[in-house]
Amino acid sequence: MSIVCPSRRQLLLGLGGVAMFSMVSPKVKASRSTKGVRSLSFYNRHTGEKGQGSYWIDGSYQDNTLTDFNHILRDHRQNEVAPMDKRLFDLLYLLKQTLNIDDQHEYHVISGYRSPKTNHMLAQKSNGVAKKSYHMKGMAMDIAVPDVNLKDLRDAAVSLKLGGVGFYPNSGFVHVDTGPVRTW
Repeated sequence: MSIVCPSRRQLLLGLGGVAMFSMVSPKVKASRSTKGVRSLSFYNRHTGEKGQGSYWIDGSYQDNTLTDFNHILRDHRQNEVAPMDKRLFDLLYLLKQTLNIDDQHEYHVISGYRSPKTNHMLAQKSNGVAKKSYHMKGMAMDIAVPDVNLKDLRDAAVSLKLGGVGFYPNSGFVHVDTGPVRTW
């Protein structure tokens, strides 16, 4: 029995090592995805301001770039800046990759952050403005990309399944947000 036990113990230890390796292996792969650079470019159609930069480098968000982006995406009616959801920038970066467009293409921003005052004013004028809009939480953007068909932009955003996607062909933009996955 003492001869069998060490073999059984070695077998169990070996299997435990395989199981342990299989649990660690995905984490090793995931850590590789923290290397690299994510860049975006914006043009605010209301203010004419442009901004571009690498907002994420080797797993770290870049505060200076995010501050610049937040300023460009501010509520221009109230001149109010709020922090935008970092996941929204990641969504836009993945959208750019899905569309296979290069860094020279900029997102034209129709609306980024909206203060409650501005959102209320817009909701009074249009049924298309949600009273509890994700824009007020810095979690939404209305965008267009020159030379990219609006339907293609919508379809690519929907394919990501990372949040809400609204299609406004008559107004010339697509709404994207980091709320629950849904379309309209």
